[in-house]
Amino acid sequence: MEAVNIGLIGLGTVGSGTVEILRRNSQEISGRAGRDIRVSRVAVRDKAKPRPVDTSGIDIGDDPQAVVDDPAVDIVVELVGGETLARDMVLRAIDNGKHVVTANKALIALHGNEIFERAQAKGVMVAFEAAVAGGIPIIKSLREGLSANRIDWAAGIINGTCNYILTRMEKDGLDFDTVLRDAQALGYAEADPTFDIGGIDAAHKLTIIASIGFGIPLQFERVYVEGITGVTIEDIRYAGELGFRIKHLGIARRQEDGIELRVHPALIPRDRLIANVNGVMNAILVRADAVGPTLYYGAGAGAEPTGSAVVADIVDVVRALTSDPTNRVPHLAFQPGALAALPILPMGDVLTAGYLRMRVQNRPGVLAAITRIFADRDISIDTVLQKGHDEVNGEVTIIILTQETQDRNLGGAIAEVEALSAVDGRVNLIRLENLA
Repeated sequence: MEAVNIGLIGLGTVGSGTVEILRRNSQEISGRAGRDIRVSRVAVRDKAKPRPVDTSGIDIGDDPQAVVDDPAVDIVVELVGGETLARDMVLRAIDNGKHVVTANKALIALHGNEIFERAQAKGVMVAFEAAVAGGIPIIKSLREGLSANRIDWAAGIINGTCNYILTRMEKDGLDFDTVLRDAQALGYAEADPTFDIGGIDAAHKLTIIASIGFGIPLQFERVYVEGITGVTIEDIRYAGELGFRIKHLGIARRQEDGIELRVHPALIPRDRLIANVNGVMNAILVRADAVGPTLYYGAGAGAEPTGSAVVADIVDVVRALTSDPTNRVPHLAFQPGALAALPILPMGDVLTAGYLRMRVQNRPGVLAAITRIFADRDISIDTVLQKGHDEVNGEVTIIILTQETQDRNLGGAIAEVEALSAVDGRVNLIRLENLA
């Protein structure tokens, strides 16, 4: 049979890794796919830029539209990132009857509903394993490996930059700004790290995980998002004394009245496997009714880990080229007409426990006033610690661990505590996740 021609848009880190894997493992890949696969065309911004991969035999140009419109190209692989150009090229490729592979989590999270509807109408596939957690096959696991299960919840460390920063803060006792600069110097963080440390990148990925896990439309705009900029060395140290580690989590959980979708830092018991995932590594814990908990761990970024997921998608598309479109695995695991209209719960309705840190005046009655506020809101307290007495200012640090309550109750209690004259500044809240 004739070789399948790949048109690549973008030849950066992931694109180079994809080309390298296709060249190096060509025999194994063709054996698994049933046909030879070759990159025939590539579109780049700068044709003169040197590449870290052998591009001999590949037609390299600077017009992505020429790749998408080339009748000889069977599969378009979009690796430029962003939204506007990527969306335009993906939709044009679909309209041209071409299958698409992408590693673009923002594209899928924000425009996936439109893209999949267009692809369904045209009878083509859109594959996106590389959009979530790099080389970890979490999309395939949810769509196929766990298809017999009802997914209860998924919780993941799905941003390597945040995990690297929190790991270094804990292990080396460095403050956030110092570790962030180090991460940028090492290439783990972008020059503008806002999407990573602000939680947006993780929210894109969580949107996709939740849609596939629960059979709901993609709803990025409904995700509660909180980054890691408020986590301090003190929080990490006190959490450790209490038997916890702080990780930045994406959490999707099915409840009777809707779906939780939230991204935020969380205290996790130190003996949980996911609490011991360090550095730039990713991990996703999935709880399903039949199989129970399963953990997926690996590199969440990088040229070849992400390129591996891209090539795996290409192999899946090649395998399905001759199959009836109605018999393919649906893009979001559920048939389009079977997607559920389950509501996304407001963060205030979510049951969470809390770790609260505050600086207060060290005088009689202050702690009683604080605990009374929690009692009035029916919030049970598990632990109270007093730390760091300041002789000059007459202040101490109070740490409170609460039992589960509605998140809005915590917010209301914190607002009342911050209004007390004996409390200096804001109360720092980090939610607590047992993940049992």
